[in-house]
Amino acid sequence: MEQEVAIDCSYIASEDVVAREIEGEFILVPLTSGIGDMEDEIYTLNKTGRAIWEKLDGKKSLREVAEALKTEFDAQPGEIEQDIAGLVKVLLERKMVARA
Repeated sequence: MEQEVAIDCSYIASEDVVAREIEGEFILVPLTSGIGDMEDEIYTLNKTGRAIWEKLDGKKSLREVAEALKTEFDAQPGEIEQDIAGLVKVLLERKMVARA
């Protein structure tokens, strides 16, 4: 079932996923089966993805996350919101985040 991402909602990392930096790569690793895609259970985030991940605290809405990232990245607010929503949608589908 596809879940919609709401920019005014908060999201939080699943307790069944750990995030680690290994040899310069920031990766998300599921701790239990059924998380992620069977063919690609480890998920690598780029610099932008990592910045988003680190702000998914269950308190700030995605709009607030986008506002915070405006100072870190040279992009228009709408573009940042679109990138955040896209990543969160993928992470929701993989059960790596949940709506808070």
